[in-house]
Amino acid sequence: MHPRGDAVSFGATILDAEGTRLSAEEKRFFREADPFAFILFARNLDTPEQIRALCAEMRDAVGREAPITIDQEGGRVQRLRPPIAREWLPPLDFVHQAGDHAEEAMYLRHRLIAADLRQYGIDSNCAPLVDVATEETHPFLKNRCYGTDPVIVARLGRAAADGMLAGGVLPVVKHTPGHGRATSDSHFDLPRVTAPRRSLALQDYAPFAALNDLPMAMTAHVVYEAMDSEPATLSPTMIAAIRHEIGFDGLLMTDDISMKALKGDLAELSSRSIAAGCDVVLLCNASLDERRAVAEAAGRMGAEAQKRAEAVLAARHTPDEVDIPALEAKLTSLLNGTLNV
Repeated sequence: MHPRGDAVSFGATILDAEGTRLSAEEKRFFREADPFAFILFARNLDTPEQIRALCAEMRDAVGREAPITIDQEGGRVQRLRPPIAREWLPPLDFVHQAGDHAEEAMYLRHRLIAADLRQYGIDSNCAPLVDVATEETHPFLKNRCYGTDPVIVARLGRAAADGMLAGGVLPVVKHTPGHGRATSDSHFDLPRVTAPRRSLALQDYAPFAALNDLPMAMTAHVVYEAMDSEPATLSPTMIAAIRHEIGFDGLLMTDDISMKALKGDLAELSSRSIAAGCDVVLLCNASLDERRAVAEAAGRMGAEAQKRAEAVLAARHTPDEVDIPALEAKLTSLLNGTLNV
């Protein structure tokens, strides 16, 4: 890997690749843009050897051990699937099946997810999702949630994060400050939440406040009308609430800036999200030209963002040594109600 000068900050982006290996043009672009991290999708994943090679190419392109993240929640949102990774129930179904043992089950589930990811060179996961579900939560999100009680959601989110951290995988808590009240799918439309500020603080913000020590978080493309007319990702008011009311001082990334909830030019949206207080722009499923434009608009990290990014890197560690088959057996017994406690 080529050396990187200590005085140079990271590019304020997290980017993906078009296919299963990097093209020569992508390699040149990544070397110039120096994104802080990368994200993988199903189109990037074929065989164990190919995934390891792609991760190595990404890191070689930026000359450092850049974090590589993925969406491996389980259920519908699970990029790695059998035979190269375990299959998981949607989180809400899993929590219901685990019943009184849900906290331990969530820890074990995410420790096993971490084992799947690390064997391929992936060291981050866009989870836990601690949006608090309601009766009105849109189906795109509903069974990805952990429950309807913010206290329980926070406990299960902590268990999930602890399982990943023990397995050497950095969690990304999402979607702050809370997506659970949204009745539309932010992949296609801009959700608007009308709940008063106090209700937001007591329900939606609460799990994020309980997990405000985690190293990374992802914003919600949601308008909270009691606070601002702009979606949280683009709102200085909402980013200030995430920083001060929720108390999160880790690395704050946007949700995918190309989602249809946000209207406008990708470069302009990227500039606005950085100006609002996000540290990093996440761009997914875009052309190389779009990635170039977003990388240029996002620029390099400022001093505070760079400090947070370095704290993320410092939080990475080698997985603890565990007996994976024993953990699998314990989880199976727990879910089947045969665990001796």
